[in-house]
Amino acid sequence: MKTIKLAVGVFAIVMGCAAQAEGVDFIQPKDGDTVTSTFTAKFSVDGKKLAKSNTETPGTGHHHLLINAVDVPENHTIPRNDQYKHYDKGQTETIVFLPPGKFKLTLQFGDGSHRSYGEKYRKSIEITVVPDKE
Repeated sequence: MKTIKLAVGVFAIVMGCAAQAEGVDFIQPKDGDTVTSTFTAKFSVDGKKLAKSNTETPGTGHHHLLINAVDVPENHTIPRNDQYKHYDKGQTETIVFLPPGKFKLTLQFGDGSHRSYGEKYRKSIEITVVPDKE
């Protein structure tokens, strides 16, 4: 009986952790990193599936990188400009070019129509950019 209770307890903990894992994350860079002006950014998503823009399948979407930008509320359309980068093909990696300085990068997952999935699918980090090495 103790083995069954232990197994049920472990299962509950694992399921609780899995539920909390939904969202987006930066694989690189990480919060507080110093990078050069040209760097690779890598993204991940848990709880949704990657799809190209204009895909209207529920539970799918693509990444958006916000650079020193205001967060986009859930169900609002993510703008398209120099501060709001769209990865319409379902990309999980990109090369970023930024001038030296401090930046807030926000990863926002959005649906096929570029509507934000909101706070649960948003993560911000701060990085410092230094000049590329010659």
